[in-house]
Amino acid sequence: MTRRPDSGEASPKRPGLLGERSFVEVRFGGSGGQGVILMGVILAMAAALDHRYVVQTQSYGPEARGGYSRSDVIISESPVDYPELQGVDLLVVLSQAAADHYVPLLRPDGVFVFDSEKVPSPPSFRGASFGIPFVRLAIEETGRDQVANVVTLGAVVGMTGVVSTESLRKAVLSVVPKGTEEVNQKALARGLALSADDWRRSG
Repeated sequence: MTRRPDSGEASPKRPGLLGERSFVEVRFGGSGGQGVILMGVILAMAAALDHRYVVQTQSYGPEARGGYSRSDVIISESPVDYPELQGVDLLVVLSQAAADHYVPLLRPDGVFVFDSEKVPSPPSFRGASFGIPFVRLAIEETGRDQVANVVTLGAVVGMTGVVSTESLRKAVLSVVPKGTEEVNQKALARGLALSADDWRRSG
């Protein structure tokens, strides 16, 4: 999926670890059924709502069940010349296999976010690293583990500013099934409320 800004409007200010970067490469990784592909789609939609250029790709592959699947998003203030990742600025993983496979691709000044209960042995990374029990938080907040990906997106955007929170809210509500808006809004709010200082890990 490739999107370009609908207008010449400037993108909104985005506080966070990556909020001031004009070009960001993002990878989501996990197992089949964890909503990894949907996270990439939602982030790409939010970036487009921020009036930025965006390319989103995904891999279902034979590893989609039980192994590692991925969704990549490139977000830029200018047109994207090459649609594949050249490195990773933000890595978000929900399985041990995905963490082991993708952490080596992280740039030294990148950000590594993972589910601390799904990734019990996170690979060493010297940059900013955050381990958060997303699935457990989703269940505690909503009673549903299916919205763990929305909690994850909220936390990632709240901490990094890779897209604006308002655009993220709009994107989430535009894709979730009818009748689930309330539970997804609760999940998103829970993620956005997480503080980077509370979850930062040493490398």
